Amino acid sequence: MSERDRMKAGEWYTCIDDELEGMRVLARRAVFEHNQMHPDARGDMAPSLRDLLGDAGTGARIEAPFHCAYGFNIALGRNTFLNAGCTILDTAPVFIGDRTLLGPNVQIYCAEHHKDAAERAAGLEIARPVHIGHNVWIGGSAIILGGVTIADGAIVGAGSVVTRDVPAGATVVGNPARIRPVGG
Repeated sequence: MSERDRMKAGEWYTCIDDELEGMRVLARRAVFEHNQMHPDARGDMAPSLRDLLGDAGTGARIEAPFHCAYGFNIALGRNTFLNAGCTILDTAPVFIGDRTLLGPNVQIYCAEHHKDAAERAAGLEIARPVHIGHNVWIGGSAIILGGVTIADGAIVGAGSVVTRDVPAGATVVGNPARIRPVGG
C-alpha cells in the first residue's frame, strides 16, 4: 500500500514520500498562480486553483494569499468565502458548506503528527477530516483541528482553537473553544 493510500484510508503514513511531494508541488504551483495573479484576471479564484480543488461550487471565492497542502481534498460549497491568509492543510477531506464565511488567517489542520519523537522524526502522521456545515461563520485567526465537525449555522469566535465538534447554531469561543452561553 502506498503512503498516499494510507493517508486516504486514515491510517498512519509518512509524509516524506516522493508521490506525496509531487502532489504538494502541483498544489504549490496552483497556489502561487492564485496568489500572484492580478485580482481582475483571477476573479473568484485562479483557474489552476479551481482545477486543483476537489470541488468548488458556484460563487465560491478565495482571497489571496491562500495556502493548501494538496487541494484535491478540499470541497467548497456555493457562495463560500475564504478571506485573505487562509491555510488549509488538507491531508484529509475538508468540506466547507454553502454560504460559509472564513475570516482572515483561518487555519484548518488535518494532520496529526505522531506523539513518539522517533516516529515523528520519520514523518509519521495521520490525517483526520474536517467538515464545516452550511451558513457557518468562522472568525479571523481561528484554528480548526482535524477530526472536527462544525454543524450548520454555527459561529466560531475570532482566535478560537476548535478541538471538538460544534453543534448546529452554537457559538464557540476561546482556546480550547467552548460553547458561549446564550446572552454571554
